[in-house]
Parts: sequence; structure tokens; C-alpha cells
Amino acid sequence: MRMLIVGGYGTFGGRTVDLLDGEPGLTLIVAGRSRRKAEAFCAGRGRARAKLEAAHFDRDGDLGAQIAALKPDLVLDASGPFQAYGEDAYRLVEAAIAARIHYLDLADGGAFVAGVSAYDARAKAAGIYVLSGVSSFPVLTTAVVRRLSATWSRVDTISGGIAPSPFAGVGENVIRAIASYAGQSIAPHFGAPFTEQRRYTIAPPGRLPLRSTLFSLVDVPDLRVLATLWPQAKRVWMGAGPVPEILHRALIALAWLVRLRIVRSLTPLAPLMHWATNHLRWGEHRGGMFVEISGIGAEGGATTRSWHLLAEGRDGPLIPSMAVQAIVQKHLDGASPAAGARACTDEVELADYENLFSTRTIYTGIRAALPAGAPLYQHVLGDAWEKLPAPVRGMHSNVSAAVGVARVERGRHPLAWIAAKMMSFPPSRAETPAEVRFSKRGNAELWSRQFGKHPFSSLQYQGTGKSARLLIERFGALEFAMALVLEDDVVRLVLRRWRLFGVALPLWLAPRSNAYETTAENGAFRFFVEITHPLCGLIVRYDGWLRPKR
Repeated sequence: MRMLIVGGYGTFGGRTVDLLDGEPGLTLIVAGRSRRKAEAFCAGRGRARAKLEAAHFDRDGDLGAQIAALKPDLVLDASGPFQAYGEDAYRLVEAAIAARIHYLDLADGGAFVAGVSAYDARAKAAGIYVLSGVSSFPVLTTAVVRRLSATWSRVDTISGGIAPSPFAGVGENVIRAIASYAGQSIAPHFGAPFTEQRRYTIAPPGRLPLRSTLFSLVDVPDLRVLATLWPQAKRVWMGAGPVPEILHRALIALAWLVRLRIVRSLTPLAPLMHWATNHLRWGEHRGGMFVEISGIGAEGGATTRSWHLLAEGRDGPLIPSMAVQAIVQKHLDGASPAAGARACTDEVELADYENLFSTRTIYTGIRAALPAGAPLYQHVLGDAWEKLPAPVRGMHSNVSAAVGVARVERGRHPLAWIAAKMMSFPPSRAETPAEVRFSKRGNAELWSRQFGKHPFSSLQYQGTGKSARLLIERFGALEFAMALVLEDDVVRLVLRRWRLFGVALPLWLAPRSNAYETTAENGAFRFFVEITHPLCGLIVRYDGWLRPKR
């Protein structure tokens, strides 16, 4: 199959080539206004199994003549911005239908994607498929909502968001699109992009979550598509959570200038916005996505479910093009989409994505509402709870007391002594009897420890707000917010935030911790906690094993 990629050497076109150049049955025609750039792009991909051809293609030129010369079987529009295509927005769609070649695009504009259905009869008559919005929004989101609501009787609300890595690299056309609609009213019931916010923590169960992220409403096809597919839903909301947050908040302020009609549009600022996005960046090189629904579940009660995706490093930016990859692979396997023109919502299932994710550092998971009496750690871990080693799961399953043996080593630096005193850590002991009592304090658990004759305690509870999806452990005035990360048969407690007297402190100033729970050699629950600080070295290290007290 010959596949013409318009904008093939651009940000999204290039990533699509990354995903497809291993297919020996493909000829990928990398095209754009600069043949020189297309040739340079192709020349740098020596390991491609697909055949690569460079070509000049101007979507404002004679499309029929250009398509006839290149003879593609399928055309992908990966250029954009689709919001700026103007009155003759569907010229490439019309040219593809006239030439009887299949058409895909990566459109992120809701109005553009909705308008493609006007060509349905013509596409069917030509015997081709014309699919618009073949990207995370709305292909992945609709697949996720189908999975989450499969057994439900009603979906009341749908929300979601994408949080790209600050190092993902954002194309100029994406920024131009954002600048064109930020602050502009989409429709009376959809709101104005970047003037509505919500905070959310993306946390696939058992994985290190993203930091709490501020999301702003964006104009994506999902707002219309999901409202049509699930008409009972009272609210559909989709957002983006760009970081660093200070740049995001600057964009929010600018969007309000548009909404208040102080300025007409942010389009003139697009070049500056593009420069800032790609040069003023810091933070973790990881991104994510979430979809959350509420409604009436299988048992008839109101409930909530959420799907979480985490992508490490360079894999996240590939996700928007994976729907194209899935459709092209199906086409090559003889299972091409049905003829007609429409938004791409039913052609790719979540299972198709999961097959593609499995070859990369992309992780997903589902969280469901739990009864109030469920164990604290189950609330934090979600469905990863069932993967815990039996002794660990048993220790956190409403056990009232446990006994065993512990060893303690204290640091000798004066600052270490002060820090240990603040948290009432026991003195050094080679080996000593240990007992821990667990008691409920509302939604929290009080852990009362007795190592030998020395008592010390802490309060554990589930975090909220910026500490959502984290376990909080409080020692007096100090609070530590930790992620529960499952690595094979070990549960690690990874410090993500900390506070003193309720005041958040920078993480670089925090003590370093190495803490985990697993199975001991004797089959009991094993614990290990080591706390250090660059200024004083070891503060305390204690470990041992416990069994529930009968």
C-alpha cells in the first residue's frame, strides 16, 4: 500500500512515520511544501523496512494533479492547524474522494471533525473510508469510555485530560491551533477553552503517579463526539495539562483577556508561545492521560470509574499517532474500515491500543470507587491491591495487631539525632521484640509501634488535593506523602511531597527515604525503612518482620 503523509516531516507526521516505517508492505510518501526537508527526513531513516519516498505537496495547490502524480492508496493529513483551514477546509477530503483513495487525518478541531460526516454518501459511493480525528482525542477516549461503561446502565458525566511531558516537543501548528481558540466560546454548553480548570492526579495502580496536574478545558472533537455517543451524559469535559504550570497559568490569563474581549485573539502570540513551550521547560520526562466517568453501575447505584495512562520518556508523544498505526495495520491485514465519512470513534478498541502499548514504556490501569470500609492501602493502590504478596495484603487487611522482631540503627550526626527525636524514632538495637497496633481514627489509621521498650507512632491516611492518590504518613508536625509503587513482589513507598506544620516544602530539601514492604524468608510480612539526608547522612534505619497477632 502506498500511503501519502501530508506534513510527513512535521511533528505528528514524523511520529507517524516512526510507528509505520517497520512495515515492509508500506510505501510511505513523506510530503510537504519543502521537498528538501522531506528528502533530508527520509535520508536519516536508514533502518526503515518500509519504502520511503520524499515528495513536494502543497495542500493549497492543484490537489487532483498532485495525487494523480503520486498514486497513493491512502492519504493522511498530518499538517494542520485544522481550525485555520478556512472556508475551503475539506479540499483534501474532496480530492481523496474524487481519486477514490482512502483518507485519514489527525484533526484536533471539533468543528472540522464533525463536518466530515457531510461527505458520507459520496465516500460510500466511491467505496472508500474517510476518517477524521484519528488521534487520542477522540479515538482513545471513546474506546476507554466503552470499556469503562460496558456493564453500566447510564453514563452521567465524562471527563478526561492529557498531560504531555514538558520535553515532548510541541509542533508550531498545535500552538497556532491553541492560540486560535483559547478564550473563544466553543458553544453555549461547552464553554471557553483555557478559562475552566480542574486539578487531577494521573495514577495507574501500582505505578509512580504523575504529579498533581492542573488541566484546562480545550476544544477537541470529544466534546461533540462523546455527547452524541452518550446522549444521557449531562457533562462532557476534556482538558490539557501542560507543564511547567507557570507557563500554563500565563496562558490561562491570556485566554481570559480574549474571553473578556480585551483582545480579539492570541493568534499573533503563537510564535512566542511556541518558543516558550519548547525552550522554557523543566520537570519529569513523563506524561499521561486520564478518562473518568460517573453514572449508574451494573448494580444500580451511583458510581465512578477512571482509566489512567502513564508514558515514560519519548514514548508518550507517539500515542496520538497510534490510532493511525492500528488502522493501517488492520488495512494491511485485510480488515480495513467500512466505507463512509465520519469521525473516527469505532474503528479502534482499547485492546488494539493495549497491544501497541505493550511494546513500549506505556502503562495503564483502571480505578473504581470502593466501599468506605475497604483497607486504606486498597484505596491508594486501586486494582494493584490484588497483586500484592499475600503477607503484605494480609497485614493491611484490617489487622488489629502484629508481633515480630526488629533491628534499629540510628545516625550519629547531631542533626540526625535532632531529626530522629522529632519523629520519636527508637534508639539503635541489634535485635528486639516488635509489636505494632493498628487502630482506626475516622478514615485514618494510627500505627502504634513498640520496639523493645520504646514506643513511637504515626498516622496514615489517603491524600487529597495535590496529594491525591498518595499515602500520607504523619509524625507529629511532619507529613510525608508517598506513592505506593508495586515492583514484582515488593511495594515501595516513594516520597513525592512533604509538609511541616501544614506548609509544603521543596522536595530537594526533604529527607531521602528507601522504604518497602515484601515477604520475609519465614513467610511473614517484612518491612524496611531507611531515612537519610545529605546534610547529616543516616537518620534511622529499621527493618524486621511481623505476623498478625492472634
